[in-house]
Amino acid sequence: MSSVLLIEDDDRIRLSLTMALEDEGYTVRAVATAEEGLTSQRSQPADTVLVDLMLPGMDGFECIRQLRREDDVPIVVVSARDDTHDIVAGLEAGADDYIVKPVAVKELAARLRALRRRARTAAPAISVVTFGDLEILPEAGEVRLNKAAIAVTRTEFRLLCELAEHPGQVLSRQQLLQRVWGYEIGDERLVDVHVGRLRHKIEKSPGSPRHLVTVRGLGYKLQR
Repeated sequence: MSSVLLIEDDDRIRLSLTMALEDEGYTVRAVATAEEGLTSQRSQPADTVLVDLMLPGMDGFECIRQLRREDDVPIVVVSARDDTHDIVAGLEAGADDYIVKPVAVKELAARLRALRRRARTAAPAISVVTFGDLEILPEAGEVRLNKAAIAVTRTEFRLLCELAEHPGQVLSRQQLLQRVWGYEIGDERLVDVHVGRLRHKIEKSPGSPRHLVTVRGLGYKLQR
């Protein structure tokens, strides 16, 4: 049984989502504010956190940033705000996925199952891969730049490992969605935002990347 922390200020939505997820077999802790959510996650970590963006007091964006600074837990935004700016901002804050209200519970449960499968998947067979000043150690769960360890999220790490397993080969956004997120169909912006975040961590010049390269119209590749 997997545990979910739900941070949602709307009483009706909080109750209905709690009941629906419990029917799907999840243990749910539900709170109404970001502050309560952060306290709850620190004292009793959940396997996954669902966060609304429009929260009283601290908003969802800052809540996600604080969660991400303290924890590598998978974070899914559940929000009525569906324009591209808000979706990208939520992902750039550190979320792994984004679902727009009204929520189809079966879809949400499928996303949560995909997150659990990713967490259980073994590391790739490769031990160390070097791309110039960039080193990826899948078995150790580490990424190093100029021999210094850099912090990446679980999703960023899986994305980097997937590209590292196919050096110089272009992988489409849809292929990456399937292999990294476990989605047969999904929003390709998930890939673009996570690539952008990775570039800011592994590239000296994110605007002119040396390793994580875009192949226009096709996808992304990792090159030496």
